[in-house]
Amino acid sequence: MKIIALESSGNVASAAILEDGTLRAEYTIDHKKTHSQTLLPMLDEIVRMTELDLSEVDAIAVAAGPGSFTGLRIGSASAKGLGLALGIPLVGVPALAAMACNLYGSPGLICPIMDARREQVYTGIYRFDEGRLNTVSGQEAMGIGELIDKLNDIGEKTIFLGDGVPVFEKTIKESMRVPAEFAPAHLNRQRAGAVAWLGRQYFIEGKYESAADHRPEYLRLSQAERERKARELKREGKNPSDAACPGDAV
Repeated sequence: MKIIALESSGNVASAAILEDGTLRAEYTIDHKKTHSQTLLPMLDEIVRMTELDLSEVDAIAVAAGPGSFTGLRIGSASAKGLGLALGIPLVGVPALAAMACNLYGSPGLICPIMDARREQVYTGIYRFDEGRLNTVSGQEAMGIGELIDKLNDIGEKTIFLGDGVPVFEKTIKESMRVPAEFAPAHLNRQRAGAVAWLGRQYFIEGKYESAADHRPEYLRLSQAERERKARELKREGKNPSDAACPGDAV
């Protein structure tokens, strides 16, 4: 089984090729370039380097969100284009669950956090049981204080990772009443290899869709959609703040 994976839900752009249980290639970069400049050229490079025959690819795994609205759209459009061209299905992989897979086998809770602005994070809570990723709390957008309260109530050691860590590390250290650790640099950001690994499991379980049907999972409205909704509410004489969502789109 051969799977191509794309990850563009945050600042990181990453592409990978997984063949059965072997990660044949992974190209990851976190730099000041847009995903439209990096993602497909990176994929082209690893396809060339591994001499991959695209006609042998079984599926495209793509980080389906949440995260950057622009990044998710670029990743989705790239995956859909490949899927349609090759006539193969897409596997939408929850971005936060894939990040949790970076810490395979870790004891306790795994809590990816993506900075969503205004003291908000995109997050989920996971654990590994007998080698399988289990969801304790699914993907959602919430305040960092609310997340810390939830983790304190659960009462287990928690490992944090993601681009929200540099933003909220001080708050986490001061407010967590249970042991809190932070993933090391080589494991603390999105990786297409993890998307491929989890995507392979989903594909085997029949959790895939056609390229035409795939849609990113934003969790909340984009800034443009919120502004449009606010204008509509204002015309109706209602409070425009009713259209607000916590945080800004990234």
